[in-house]
Amino acid sequence: MNRRKFLKYLGSGLVATAIAPMEVLARIPDKSLEDKLFPLYKQVTDNFGVEDEGVILVDGQNQRLYLVDGYNGFRVNKEYDISTGKAGFGNKSGSGKTPTGIHRIKEMYGSNAPIGTLFIARQNTGRIAKIHTDEYDSPNDLITSRIMWLDGCEKQNKNSHSRYIYIHGTSEEGLIGKPASHGCIRMKNRDVIELYNLVGSGTYINIKNNL
Repeated sequence: MNRRKFLKYLGSGLVATAIAPMEVLARIPDKSLEDKLFPLYKQVTDNFGVEDEGVILVDGQNQRLYLVDGYNGFRVNKEYDISTGKAGFGNKSGSGKTPTGIHRIKEMYGSNAPIGTLFIARQNTGRIAKIHTDEYDSPNDLITSRIMWLDGCEKQNKNSHSRYIYIHGTSEEGLIGKPASHGCIRMKNRDVIELYNLVGSGTYINIKNNL
């Protein structure tokens, strides 16, 4: 449209008011989930030579866990509600905080165990825990169904394995979605079994307290 036609268009009354800059900004959609998660995936691929493999990403702010990969372009395959440490995020031993940064799954426990199976010191007790779907906060941090034991890949989180940081099922499903753990990453029992079956030892995980 040339200037003369544009001025005539304005004079026609079809454009009654100017659009305020903030109104324009409000119409711009938020970054897509893929846009927000891709930098976390790229940190893993750039630093550890992962090519198109499945990677777990944890968003602590929103208490979400994602399973992503780079097959035929970056994509989010699965997403789950989780609970990270009630004390927040940090890599200090004894802090009760969830470590941040890049890890790998070093060991996995619980294959074929019935849902809700109680584990003590990673040993199958043969007992089924009572699963609480209300906001019951037990003094115990019961570990159920499956365990994925993490090993830190960076200088600041090298102690994660000795801190016994797991992704695991919990008897306190009613607290999933908000920080509630003693430092581990808790999942609902059906979810942790599904994730366990989709990954393997050596799978990378990048944990961020805030995207």
